[in-house]
Amino acid sequence: MTYFCYQIAPYAAIQSCGRLAAEAAPSLRTEFQRDRDRIIHSAAFRRLEYKTQVFVNHEGDMFRTRLTHTIEVAQLARTVARSLRLNEDLTEAIALAHDLGHTPFGHAGQTALNDCMSSYGGFEHNLQALRVVDELEERYLTFKGLNLTFETREGILKHCSKSNAHKLGKLGNRFLNRTQPSLEAQTADISDAIAYNNHDVDDALRAQLITVDALRNLRLYKHHVEFVEKQYPAANERLRIYHAIRGVIDDQIGDLVSHSQTQIESAKLQHICDVRRQPSFLVGFSNEMKQKHLELKRFLREHVYKHYRVLRMNRKAGQIITDLFGAFLEDPRMLPPEKFNKLKQMEKSSKSDGSAVAISDYISGMTDRYAIAEHQRIFNPSELT
Repeated sequence: MTYFCYQIAPYAAIQSCGRLAAEAAPSLRTEFQRDRDRIIHSAAFRRLEYKTQVFVNHEGDMFRTRLTHTIEVAQLARTVARSLRLNEDLTEAIALAHDLGHTPFGHAGQTALNDCMSSYGGFEHNLQALRVVDELEERYLTFKGLNLTFETREGILKHCSKSNAHKLGKLGNRFLNRTQPSLEAQTADISDAIAYNNHDVDDALRAQLITVDALRNLRLYKHHVEFVEKQYPAANERLRIYHAIRGVIDDQIGDLVSHSQTQIESAKLQHICDVRRQPSFLVGFSNEMKQKHLELKRFLREHVYKHYRVLRMNRKAGQIITDLFGAFLEDPRMLPPEKFNKLKQMEKSSKSDGSAVAISDYISGMTDRYAIAEHQRIFNPSELT
C-alpha cells in the first residue's frame, strides 16, 4: 500500500498571524484544525443542511443542500492543497466556512435580501459569513463569535467593496492594496466553482431540467458521455452519469494542479509574502480548461438557473424574504423575544441601520423550512398561533 506523504511548501500558510482575541495555543491540534473544529460545531454550519443550493430542500432528499455542497468543496480543496503542498488544514477550514453567511433559498434569497437592505448598505453573503464567525455565533464565554484565525477569515472573504474594506482593518487591506490572499484561500475558491458546476449538472439531470444529450455540446462533457456509453452500453443511465461527472471533475482537478504548479514554480515563491505580492491568483486553470469551464457555466445559467421551474421557485422564495423583512421592519415586536432584544441592543449602539441589520441577521440565518414556516405564521390567516 502506498501512502502519499508530503512536506508543506515554504510559501504555504504555515503559521497564523493570530486571532481577534488572544488565546493559548492548542495542545493537540494546529491553529487551523481548531478553526475547522469550531466551524463544524457551529449552529450556522448545522443550518446549512436545510438551506437551498439550487433546489429547495423539500423538493427531494437527493438534491444538494448548502451542507452537502460544502462537504464536496472541502473534499476537492483538500486534494488540491495536498497536491500543491499547501496547508491542508487551513484549506479545509476555509472551504467548510465559505457558505456560512448564505440566506435561505440560495441566490434568490440573497438577491431579495440585498434588495431589502439596499438603503442600509446591502447584503453580501461573504461579508455575512465573516459576521457570523466574528460576532453572531454564541458558544464561548471569553469572546464573541468563533474567534477564527486571520487566515481562515481572509479566505472566507472572497469579494469586498472598498467602502466595506475600510471598515475591516487588516482584513480589508488586500482589497485596498490589490494584494492576493493565501494559496489556500485561492484553492478553496476555485474548488467551490468546480463543485457547484458539476453537482448542478447532476441535480439538473435528476430534476429533468436538462438531458444527457445536451451535455454532448459541452467540450468538458462530450468525451466522457460518449466514452461511457460506448464502454458500458448496458449500464444503468444514472451510473453512467456518475461516471461521466467523475471524469469531468478529474480532468478539472488534474488541469488545476498541473497549471497551478507551473505558475507557482515560475513565480519562484519563497514565502507567503511572495504569494501576496503577485499581480493575480496563481491557483487556477489553464486557458483551455478555463474556456471549457466558462462554457459549462454559461450552459447552466441558460438551461438550469433560467429554467422556468427554477425561476418560479426563485420568485416565491424572494417573496418570502421580502415579506418577512418588511413585516419585521414595520413592527419589530413580531420578532421572537431574543431577536427583538438583540435589535434593541443594536439600536442603542448608535447605528442608524441597527434595526435593519438585526432583521437581516435573523432572516439570513433561517433555513428554508423555517423561513416558510415564519411566513405562514405571519401571513396565513389560518395560522393563528
